[in-house]
Amino acid sequence: MLILHKNNNINGLMDADAIIIGAGACGLMCAVQAGYLGKRVILLEKNAKPGAKILISGGGRCNYTNLFATDEQFISGNRHFIKSAFTQWTVEDTISFFETYGINGKEKTLGQLFPESNNAAAIVAVFTALCEDFGQELICDTVVTDIKILEAGFAVNYAKGTKSHVVKAPKLVMATGGLPIPKMGATDFALRFARKQGLKIVETAPALVPLTITGKDEDWYAQLSGNSVYCKVSNERIAFEENILFTHWGLSGPAILQISSYWKRGEVFNIDLLPGQNITALIETERKQNGKALLSSLFNRYYARKFTEAMAKYLPIDKQVASLTKAEMEQIEQTIHWFKVKPAGDKGYDKAEVMRGGIDTDELSSKTLECKKIPGLYFGGECVDVTGWLGGYNFQWAWASGFVIAQQL
Repeated sequence: MLILHKNNNINGLMDADAIIIGAGACGLMCAVQAGYLGKRVILLEKNAKPGAKILISGGGRCNYTNLFATDEQFISGNRHFIKSAFTQWTVEDTISFFETYGINGKEKTLGQLFPESNNAAAIVAVFTALCEDFGQELICDTVVTDIKILEAGFAVNYAKGTKSHVVKAPKLVMATGGLPIPKMGATDFALRFARKQGLKIVETAPALVPLTITGKDEDWYAQLSGNSVYCKVSNERIAFEENILFTHWGLSGPAILQISSYWKRGEVFNIDLLPGQNITALIETERKQNGKALLSSLFNRYYARKFTEAMAKYLPIDKQVASLTKAEMEQIEQTIHWFKVKPAGDKGYDKAEVMRGGIDTDELSSKTLECKKIPGLYFGGECVDVTGWLGGYNFQWAWASGFVIAQQL
């Protein structure tokens, strides 16, 4: 049940203790935590319902945290910036919070925690129920048209339907998210507002996003569409060992999404198609046991037949292992363990999980997330230059930043 605007007269001429713009993960957590502290907030949401990205995350299952989350799994101009928030609100706090309201987690892979019910709607339901219990005003289907900075607070103009409204509060929280998935209402609202106030913005880009392949190799990738291979993907900065997925337009899958956050247009990265193994040693063993065996028969033990057949473009897969030349062995070694990929680009914000870049962390207090230049103004969640890996890390940052800000309202 959504609570309609009541125009409460709190704090004299103020309508609430704080106005929160954005009812995503950060905004919802902030509203609830403020409620625990006896604070009243007005929560403005552009979409018809709160928690839009929560509902679609993890294919509707919501990977709501990661057991191993630390500052090391985040990209930021100042990676240490989130240490204070993660100390104030830990992974254990996230787990305990949801368990209190009947959501028990189950670990899938690499520390990723999902609700046992596999139902993202259950996560959102916890927040909406608590907002109602605390009397927080959750107003959806709104468009913020103007924000004025007052001597002792903020005035936010918003439209709902054909009517315009103004609400005032001494504190303002920007939790509007980032640019990914514009069809779900994502905008650069927080970034535009920050620029207007003269705040620094770290250049933004899609992150955790599939990569596209064009040109002479396009058809080769397309023919493998739907095939998944366990690989180690790396560049000079980082490496990830998970599945990659071939698509008709390029590459996706967990390992590709991870490396995309560390990739820039024009760069090449490497794929080890057989991590933890040595293809040269495997071939030498095969030579001793059955030199007449074809290279393809060896490959078929590790790859789907379709992938083995596709490797004929690069390797002599129909040749007996005993007759492979030194040059061919070197070619096999390089191709299997150092397969080079130079993407043409990425699938953009439509397919990106998160945004890289955002409000420069130098503009904010790491302890409170308050804007240093504008007292009473806070930024949290995805609009800040804090970008986590795939696997629940970004949700942990959203919950933590929402909690931290709530302590200041």
